[in-house]
Parts: sequence; structure tokens; C-alpha cells
Amino acid sequence: MKIDELTIGEAREIARMFGGCTTGAKLHPYEIGKGYFIRSVTHHYTGRLMEVYEHELVLEDAAWIADDGRFSQSVAGGDFGEVEPYPDGRRVVIGRGAILDASIRDAIPRVQK
Repeated sequence: MKIDELTIGEAREIARMFGGCTTGAKLHPYEIGKGYFIRSVTHHYTGRLMEVYEHELVLEDAAWIADDGRFSQSVAGGDFGEVEPYPDGRRVVIGRGAILDASIRDAIPRVQK
């Protein structure tokens, strides 16, 4: 078999055999550029989602949320009890395997509290 002679259908079939995506497949539910509140098994974070990889999310303007306060109020956009921002311009990589849930949040905190 010569790779240069494959039809598009044959190439798609090979891609499916090795776990590749098909035309129109959605790779993830995340929205790039949106602010997120992310709960992982050990920590909570906020930040603007910049990149999504198979096993990681990359946040910018990120903060570790040491105390999220009343959960339903904080998810709805209220204040957190304790916020520890990462330095400006620092990108933070979060492992997707540790994520419990992620919700879009318009306001992402940048001030230590």
C-alpha cells in the first residue's frame, strides 16, 4: 500500500482504527477563551481557558481557590472565601483526569483574598 495513493475514505478508516476523530466529531465540551471554575479531586481553580489537550487544560489569569465559600453562590458568580492568584502572565496546566466538574464563570478573580 502506498500512502500517497489512499482515498479519503481509506485514510478515514485507518484514522478510526487508531482512535482518530471523524469529520464533525466534537473533541471536548470546553469553550476556549471563557472563564472557568474548575473543581479537581484536591483543589479548585479559576481561570481563562486557553488550550485543551487530551489530558490537560491550560488556564491563563488563573487562581487557586482555597475556600470556595457557599458552593451554589460561588458557582452562580458570587465571591469566594479565599483566593490565591497565580502571577500575571503565568499559564497553569491542569490534568483533566483529576477534574470533577468545570463550569463557565464570567468573572474570574485576580485579587488575593
